[in-house]
Formats: sequence, structure tokens, C-alpha cells
Amino acid sequence: MAQSEGDFEFYLRSLSSQTRDSSSPDPSSDPYLLPSVTKIYEMCKEGGSDEMVTRAFNQMSKLYHRCISVSNQSQTSNGVLLLTMLQFFLDFGDVVLHDTDSSLRSFFQSCLSREFADPVVAGRLLEFLNFNKKILKSFPALLPQFFPLLLKLIAWNGESLEKPFLSIVPLMISAGSFLPLFSSLIDLPLLVVALEKVEKKNSGTLIGSSIASIQKSAAPEMLLALMDEAYTGSAIENLGDGTGLDDNGSFDLADPSFLEILKDENDGIAERHWTSPTMATTLRAAVNNPQSDRLKQTLRMSPHLLGLYFSIALREINDSLLCALIPLLMSRYDTMCPDKTFCFEVRKRLSDFMLAVFQRCPHFIALLKKPIMDRLAEAYDSPAKTELGLHLCWAIGEHGAGGTSYKDVARVLFESLELLLYENLATSRLGLNQESAIDPKGNSSGKSSQARLLCFVVTAIAKLATCHNELLPRAHVSLAKVARSKVVDRRVWQRACDYLGLMDEPALCMSVLGPPTGEACGPGIVDWSKGDSKMVAHIPFYLLAEQEGAPYHDFSFGDVFPVDENPS
Repeated sequence: MAQSEGDFEFYLRSLSSQTRDSSSPDPSSDPYLLPSVTKIYEMCKEGGSDEMVTRAFNQMSKLYHRCISVSNQSQTSNGVLLLTMLQFFLDFGDVVLHDTDSSLRSFFQSCLSREFADPVVAGRLLEFLNFNKKILKSFPALLPQFFPLLLKLIAWNGESLEKPFLSIVPLMISAGSFLPLFSSLIDLPLLVVALEKVEKKNSGTLIGSSIASIQKSAAPEMLLALMDEAYTGSAIENLGDGTGLDDNGSFDLADPSFLEILKDENDGIAERHWTSPTMATTLRAAVNNPQSDRLKQTLRMSPHLLGLYFSIALREINDSLLCALIPLLMSRYDTMCPDKTFCFEVRKRLSDFMLAVFQRCPHFIALLKKPIMDRLAEAYDSPAKTELGLHLCWAIGEHGAGGTSYKDVARVLFESLELLLYENLATSRLGLNQESAIDPKGNSSGKSSQARLLCFVVTAIAKLATCHNELLPRAHVSLAKVARSKVVDRRVWQRACDYLGLMDEPALCMSVLGPPTGEACGPGIVDWSKGDSKMVAHIPFYLLAEQEGAPYHDFSFGDVFPVDENPS
């Protein structure tokens, strides 16, 4: 016991000397400091008295603040050292009455902002966050505020840290970070491109790089631009030479769009960088030129992170935030890194999430009437916007424009569908020559975007009219025009004819095209929600589908169902 106390005093003096030594501007340069801090923590953890913990805390607190204060001038990494002291503060904060929140924030602001690219610090930080997940719930605003720094960490260090990073994503989501985090996850490849640009400017290293100083130096110009926009309504222009490009045709470090991508904290400001004229050019060059391993890994990771984000959103986020996300999601459907596989994976997750939200909250369709109409009007612009139009048409028809109580909304959306149908009926504006949908291997799907869109529009018109009977006469007219058209694709023509036939049988039409919620009831209407508990026929008639002529079997019903000769 005496030897342990002697060891403790020895290590404590080592800490004390560093807090007093003014000749050493960088305490972390002492190679014996980290082992001393680790030993003191282990001794206190193994059963140290309150007095021992208090004495250790006094020295560690002084050392921590000194390391933070000189971090900008430090030539060595002190991330692991600071994390060890932070673990001490978290474990013994109740004993010494220390609020660790300010210490955690200073770590992110002063240390991680300069050392996120250090793989050792990055790995230790993720271990620290995962180990303390329960405790960190006491600081609910911490990770949502600094999620941009954590995204830099995973973007730069790649797939080797993907698994531990995924487990802390839930801690990064809050009411204030939910919407900004969505855009940042989609733009993760763009973040890699920006970081690689900074690395090139800093002679091949990002550890200790001066990203914060770049942001600070451009702050006055950005403030003036923001004030000009607020008072005059003019858009923010690129700073510097007006092009936003440097001599190599890439980002200028003072470009506001560049600085927005590289921010360290969540400021809640709406994204501006996609309005920059240099953005599409920069991304296209990054994708078309030989890609770095880091960019390739990020293109694979980003869809996984988005998938996790969406699953958390459906499980934990309130309806108002989900509703606010849908317009942002639709605006980003055609605005992302132009790598084909990446676009396919991301758009699949975007559409699946959007449809899941509409399934959970059909009334969102009524609330988002205006942005939905805007997206339908843009269905001509690109294959991605056409694909988004398909999903929106399906949602409108499937959920009756929000339900039977939203008749005015149904009428307005029906008119948008009519307009889309009539504009494409005798033309190829969507372009049979347009690029078709792309699968993950980069192959064309084979179906023209025009025919696919018109099939969805026709179906949505029929479903909407079935849910809202006052629209039936207009639906008959619309579908009849398709059926009489001589230039429409045969698949569209066949679908319109089928729906016209169904509409002649109201009960059957309601069973097939009506809302899936079981709201409609009446003679002849099938309630599909009870289909798993009721047998509607003893003979599987579907086996005889499309069979004509005499029966092909050689047995009678009597052979299959013997008749009881002596009924009681």
C-alpha cells in the first residue's frame, strides 16, 4: 500500500511540474506525461479515496486547461492525452463536483478541429464516445453541435472506423441538427474533395492544419456578403476573383461555398454551397478523374450512414421535423455527387424513406401540396427528377392526396396530374432518347422514362378519382383520351383501358384502386385487411387464369369432393 501511495505521489509530481514549467510551451511534448496521467487514472479507478481523487483532479484540471490553451502552437498531438483526462473527469465528476460539459466542448473546438485527421486520435475518440454513450446522453447538445467535425473525422479516416462511427450516429441527431445533418451526409463526398484540397495546400498533411484560420480570415467578407443579401435581396457572390476557382480550376480557399463545407460546428444555417457555379464543375472533375481511395470509401459509406439516419428518423423524430425534411429531400434528389453507383444507392434510400413517411402520415401529401406540384412540373428536366415524379405520383394515388377529407387538395393535385398527362400524351418531351434509369452496375433499365412516368400518372389519376368520386367524370375523360391516342406507348394505352373497364364496376374498382386503409365499405367491396382471415373460395380459380376452351383436366368435382350418399 505504501508503495502504491509512493507511486501516486511520483506521478502526481510529474503532472504538477508540467503545470508550473513555463519553459516548456507544449506540455504534451513530454513523452512521460501520458503514462503518468494514465497511471493516476488507473489508481483512482482501482479504489482511490476521495482525497486522492481530489488531489489528482486539481492537477489534471490545470494540465488540461494548459494543453488546451497552447493547442494552436503545439507541434505534437495531444488528443489522446486530453481524452484520458476527459475520461477521468467523467468518471469522477460527481466526487469533485465538476461539470464536464465545458471541458468536452473545449476538446472539440481546440483539439479535434486540428487533429481529426490523426488516425490514432480518431480511433481513440470513437472508443471514448462509444464507451461513454450513456453518460453522454446527459450532454444532449454536444454531438449535435459538433457533428460537422465528426463527419470530417469519418470522411478522412474512411471505412476502418465505419463500424464504431455508426454506433454514435444516434447521439448526433437532435431537433437542431436533424435537417443540417441530412445535407451533410449527402455531401460527404464533397467534404472529402474539400479536405483533400486543404491537404494539398498544407504540404500534404491535415494534422494541425489551419482550416479554422482560413474560415476566420474570410469571415469579414462573408459577413459583408450576408448583410448585402439581407438588405438588397441579391444573392451571395463568390469572393476573390469572382469565379471561386484558383489557378488549378478547383476551389479557392476563400470561396464561401468552400468554407461552408468545412465548418466545424452546426450553425443551423441553410446550405448555400450548391448555388455556387463552381460546385458542379469541381465534383464532375473529382468523379471523372482518377478517384482517391478516400473518396471511393466515402462514396460507399455515405449511403450506409443515410440509411441509418433514416431508420432513426422514422423511429424517433417527431412528425413536424419529418414533414420539414421531405421538401429538402426532394430538392436534393437531383443534386448530389454525380457518381452513378452513389446516386443509385442514395436515391433508393431517399425514395424509400419518403414513401415510408407518406405511408405513416398520409396527410403530409396535403400539407406539402405546393412542393409536390413544383416537383411534378420539373419531371421533364432530368432522369432523376423523372424518377422522383414517379414516386410522387404513386404516393398521391395510393393515399388519395392525403385522404377523403382533403377534397380541395385532391382537386389541385388531380389538375397537376392532368397537365402532366396532356403535355406528354402526343409528344416526347421527356424524351424517349433521354437517359433511362440506372441500376447499380450502370446499365440502362430498358424502359423509357416517358412510358414509365405516364403509367404512374394514369394510375394516380384512376386511384385519385376512385377515392374522390367527384373527380370520376374528369378521370373518364383523361383516360379516354389516352385510350384513343395513336401515339401513346402500348403499356400506357393498356393500363388506361384496364382502368376504364374497372370504373364501369364501382365496387370492383373500389376494391382494386381504392385506398388501402379499408375506409370504403359496401356491397361487393373487398376489405383486404381481412383477407388473411377469410376464405372467399374453395377452388383456386387463379389456376385457370387465361385458360380458354375445354377444361384440360380429366377428373370431375365428384372425384375431388366425394358426395355423401346418406346425408343426415
